[in-house]
Amino acid sequence: GALFSIARELELPIFYVGVGEQMTDLQEFNASAYLDTLLDPIFE
Repeated sequence: GALFSIARELELPIFYVGVGEQMTDLQEFNASAYLDTLLDPIFE
C-alpha cells in the first residue's frame, strides 16, 4: 500500500516491484497482475 501512496503523492510511475531481497527479484510492474494477486484470496 505504501508504494501506491508514495507514487501518487510524488506523481511518479511504478516501473518495477521487488518480490524478494535480491536484485534478480525485481520484476516489471504489471498493475493488472498485481491487483489479481492481491484480490484473488479475498474473492475466492
